[in-house]
Amino acid sequence: MKSLRYPIKVVALALLGLALPGLTFSGQAMADSCWNHNGSLMRLQAQGNQRWLSYEVPKPVLRNAGVQRGTLLFSGAKNGNWYSGTARVFSKYCPGSPLEYFVEGPVRGDQLQVTVTGTREVFNQCRPTGRYTTDTLVFTYSHQC
Repeated sequence: MKSLRYPIKVVALALLGLALPGLTFSGQAMADSCWNHNGSLMRLQAQGNQRWLSYEVPKPVLRNAGVQRGTLLFSGAKNGNWYSGTARVFSKYCPGSPLEYFVEGPVRGDQLQVTVTGTREVFNQCRPTGRYTTDTLVFTYSHQC
């Protein structure tokens, strides 16, 4: 019987509407997992088909650009096995002012990797150059956060 106590407490707290990690008042579970991206550890949060990827442990070079734990890199939606939304690129020359651009791409069949691609303008020390580049962002599942 001892193993049943914790689940009963959790259900009782949820019924009372008390805050529990991973639950929302709509009754939908909120997914929370950690992913690797370009040398940084990311946190993926999901509610319904909405998706947010933020830095959990940014690689050191990003700290000069103002990136810290919780800084949002991607916000968008998952429709089937396809992500689309807004990505951000950070620069030490423009800390606190990331450049936003549209990205989209597939979720790998095993659901353990997401690859999104988008085209954005190249900036030189916060100034647009008139040149464009294509960025590909790859997120690979690491573990439950």
